[in-house]
Amino acid sequence: MTLIIAEAGVNHNGDIELAHQLVSAAHQAGADIVKFQTFKAKNLVTADAKQADYQVTNTQQQESQLAMLSRLELSFEAHFALKQQCEALGIEFLSTAFDSESLSFLVNDLKLKRLKIPSGEITNAPLVLAHARTGCDLIVSTGMATLAEIKAALGVIAFGYTAKQETPPSLAAFDSAFSSEQGQAALQKHVTLLHCTTEYPAPLAEINLRAMDTLATTFELPVGYSDHSEGITVPVAATARGASVIEKHFTLDKNLPGPDHVASLNPEELTQMVQAIRGVELALGSEIKAPQPSEVKNMAVARKSVVCSSAIAKGECFTSENLVIKRPGDGVSPYCYWQLLGQQAQRDYTEGELIAASELDQVVTINQKLFR
Repeated sequence: MTLIIAEAGVNHNGDIELAHQLVSAAHQAGADIVKFQTFKAKNLVTADAKQADYQVTNTQQQESQLAMLSRLELSFEAHFALKQQCEALGIEFLSTAFDSESLSFLVNDLKLKRLKIPSGEITNAPLVLAHARTGCDLIVSTGMATLAEIKAALGVIAFGYTAKQETPPSLAAFDSAFSSEQGQAALQKHVTLLHCTTEYPAPLAEINLRAMDTLATTFELPVGYSDHSEGITVPVAATARGASVIEKHFTLDKNLPGPDHVASLNPEELTQMVQAIRGVELALGSEIKAPQPSEVKNMAVARKSVVCSSAIAKGECFTSENLVIKRPGDGVSPYCYWQLLGQQAQRDYTEGELIAASELDQVVTINQKLFR
């Protein structure tokens, strides 16, 4: 079953009441997880770090990242209330840590057992290592990353899971951990990769869902998809391609100020996405190709049998002139048409009458299996 993460992110705009409403909306939509972002702005960016182009466009305000992110912080205290609300509703609370202080809080204070490494941190080896050393399960987003960068991050993670604390980190140690049987086993047990295109909204021509297959084949790990495109088409398509996790931003109102609201789903759209994904999961069904229970009753109606195209007297030979293939399909199979040609009718037939199975040396009806 696909794990659906409703990404609240910073769409609470720093307002704890809005954050609580987002939790309720995610739960009502049927998401498995509601995810926030945990950071201290001063630990995340320098004082003069510039906004991304999409942030300027979506906020219609040009300022430093520090100024913008400072307004979007949730206090550590607020996290406890949100997690408690999630537990009461039966939806998992998750948050992404963007700095070591926030990571320590999520693991040691909130006691999270699952963590998400965002795309922007995949090259932040010290923070990636800190995530792995928690022993938690990791969802690793790969937006903007090359296969080499993903492999490098997985090496850090494998090292973090398997190396002793006193073992000094190094590029060689990371590579060795990734290549080791123990490291691969740890990755298989704990890590899910998410394909992602880091743009808000992401253009359809740059989504490249087939890259999910590349990730799965290259690293032999579960693969999901973190979506920043508009609408629900792409995450539903990703589910059909086998995504084990779907992550999607949502908001209560796309017109709210903030960098991510425009590229997010509203609650109604989030509900539609969840329902569509669950429908796709049902439709994927089994790999076995065989008539389904609902189809059986339609066989006689939709298929055809051998029928007399004109009256045939007993003893008269069956020919291509007096036999035709027509519905219904509960008589002699059309596969037996050639077997009948040249045989003498054992009784009289009227025009439109189905040929009796007794006319065949070996009785084969449309409802019997012709192939085994």
